[in-house]
Amino acid sequence: MPEQYAGLIPLLYWLAAAWIGAGYLLNLNRGESGEKHTALVATLAAAASLILVLVLAAMSVFEGAPGAVELGTWFRSGEYSLPLSLMLDTLSLSISTIVSLIALLVIRFSVNYMHRESGFQRFFILLCLFAGAMNLIVLAGNSLLMFAGWEVAGVSSFLLIGYAIERPTATRNGVRAFVTNRIGDAGFILGMVLSLLWLGGLDWQTLSQRGGEIETLAAGLVASGFVIAALAKSAQLPFSPWIARALEGPTPSSAIFYGALMVHAGVYLLIRLEPLLQQAHAVMIGIAVLGALTVLYGWLSGLVQSDVKSALMFSTTTQVGWMFVWCGLGWFTLAAWHLGLHAIWRAFQFLSAPALLYQVEGPARPVPPWLSRFRWLHQAALHRFWVEPLSDTLLVRPTASLSRDVQYFDEQIVTRVVGLPAYTRSVSSLAQWEMLKERASQSDAEAIGKGTGLAGKLMTWLADILHWFESRLVLSGGGEGLLKHLHRIGGLLTRVEQLLAEPRYLIVLIVVTFVVIL
Repeated sequence: MPEQYAGLIPLLYWLAAAWIGAGYLLNLNRGESGEKHTALVATLAAAASLILVLVLAAMSVFEGAPGAVELGTWFRSGEYSLPLSLMLDTLSLSISTIVSLIALLVIRFSVNYMHRESGFQRFFILLCLFAGAMNLIVLAGNSLLMFAGWEVAGVSSFLLIGYAIERPTATRNGVRAFVTNRIGDAGFILGMVLSLLWLGGLDWQTLSQRGGEIETLAAGLVASGFVIAALAKSAQLPFSPWIARALEGPTPSSAIFYGALMVHAGVYLLIRLEPLLQQAHAVMIGIAVLGALTVLYGWLSGLVQSDVKSALMFSTTTQVGWMFVWCGLGWFTLAAWHLGLHAIWRAFQFLSAPALLYQVEGPARPVPPWLSRFRWLHQAALHRFWVEPLSDTLLVRPTASLSRDVQYFDEQIVTRVVGLPAYTRSVSSLAQWEMLKERASQSDAEAIGKGTGLAGKLMTWLADILHWFESRLVLSGGGEGLLKHLHRIGGLLTRVEQLLAEPRYLIVLIVVTFVVIL
């Protein structure tokens, strides 16, 4: 049966990436002389994958779509079983055909575009990894297998954004995009855990059958985790800024990653979640609202862009925002059609972008006159509505402050409780090591005495406590020492109270309370 070989669709790309990587390690395809071999392997893998998808799609037209195909068991423990399954329905076969076709076109385009680049082989390895991951996302029969493709696509996109590793801007933007998508991954994991607990499985069939049976609150919580992942992957507000940073990668990667394929992964996930989302009306309203806000953000920001790729990227953000609006309104079929048509059109636009400047007279269209009349709106669009600084203020800085507070607590409280000196830190130089030894020797010189055996050590410990109490509290200025330490304790308690009043700690307490209740 041909459907049993559907697993080769993503696997062929990964085998090509492994072959190219092995050849590079063995010095068989390095340099300009190895470009032909690298391009041939990648092209054959893409062509074979596309042919296999077309065969399955043609069979589904005449014989009906195979549906869920189980290839084996991934994990089994007690009553939980996670099959290694694929979903070969009309939706997945249609989108997989588009993915495979665009991947083949981008690979052929990249052969000439990346010619004589020092990272030619590295680029094609990452391109094949991503193409296989996108096909796995589309064909996965359960959310866990989709998550595997989700992560491979994320890692390969991070490496392609930072393709020019010698440029600090490229590596910094790659890290920013990677970290932002990890927030979405946390939501994806939360959705899978709740789905496993409340629905009893992770496959799409279970979600369709039991999604309408659970309570509205439970359906909303399960859907919310997946929606966070979809928002982050498709660069919807408040996660939109990362996609503009992704333009640091080569143009072919921009076309296949952010213009045509990966930016639509979140929309595809929402379409798969249709039975569950139909039970969570509040979540659907939130999806529609965030999609509409992203449409305005992408449209206005795109009007003031001065380069072709940025203008296309904000246009993509706008169109994907409309797809989220369709999903929020319950028009999932319209969202699927919009996804497929937009992916094809945007891939063509990105691939033709390098030649566009030779076809037009100016570098970009002028700002519309009506926008120039509203100076405040024009300035806001130029600054992209300050979404990224706002996210830094609301998320990055509180997280950094929280980490510093945790480090302070560890150094000043935990290390003292376990008996380590408060100055214990990592030693990065010989001078620090000598300083630590000097402090240790001074500490030993101040000790009252050394006892041996259990009783001797107990008496030494008791004598140390009494000596500290006498020298620090009793003998320090006739009671002033005791008062000073009481003031110090009061100051620490005041500091703790102030920290607990910070919004980041209130959020942590709310999250902890929520987890305990669950």
